Amino acid sequence: MIARFEELDWQQTPIGELTLRRRTEPAVGQEIYEVKLGDEFLMSSLFTVAEEELSHLGLAAVAGERLSVLVGGLGLGYTAVAALRDPRVSALTVIDRLGTVISWHERRLLPASAELVGDPRTTLVEADFFALVRAAPPEGHQGYSAILLDVDHSPRHQLDPTHADLYDADGLRSLDRHLAAGGVFALWSDDPPDDEFMTELDAVFDDAIAHVVDFDNPVTGGTSSNTIYVARTRKA
Repeated sequence: MIARFEELDWQQTPIGELTLRRRTEPAVGQEIYEVKLGDEFLMSSLFTVAEEELSHLGLAAVAGERLSVLVGGLGLGYTAVAALRDPRVSALTVIDRLGTVISWHERRLLPASAELVGDPRTTLVEADFFALVRAAPPEGHQGYSAILLDVDHSPRHQLDPTHADLYDADGLRSLDRHLAAGGVFALWSDDPPDDEFMTELDAVFDDAIAHVVDFDNPVTGGTSSNTIYVARTRKA
């Protein structure tokens, strides 16, 4: 079978040429959606298990009801939709630096788009997640029950080198200010668990753990793995 490609959108963005395309994947005989930054593959709807587990594992660590959740990185929307499927979530804010990505979902171009933008709990915001967490929370802000982050490839491999400061203890302390008491920070990574990053997490949070998420890879015929870090704020 010959793969069929359809370019759904192409935009020049602040971080380079961003392409959304749809194609048939011979290994599974189904349509998949892919995002490329220049010549680099960023994400594919063929592999969504770990993106969904970012929500499942992060929210499983949060106690209580009426959760307010912040997702950093919209992408194909699977992390955000998985969060919406938790009935305890009362408000979901998704921040993406690229208005192009937000427009894909507003135009219902992706499989998760209708469920995401059709839910009244969802707010999509074009902004820089990293700038937001570096700044002090707005006066009166009660803090998020969970912050779920999926932007960079890993704490060591960032899409933008200006993101690097988030992944040390000082940067994590800045992020922690945006969490409510008992709140949880969860992070997706394409790399295996990183002992040095765990040391930084342990300096700021309690109960930090690195979950290895395995999933079938139909392209290679084997198993691939991602890492989900989950940690709870120390606030009383």
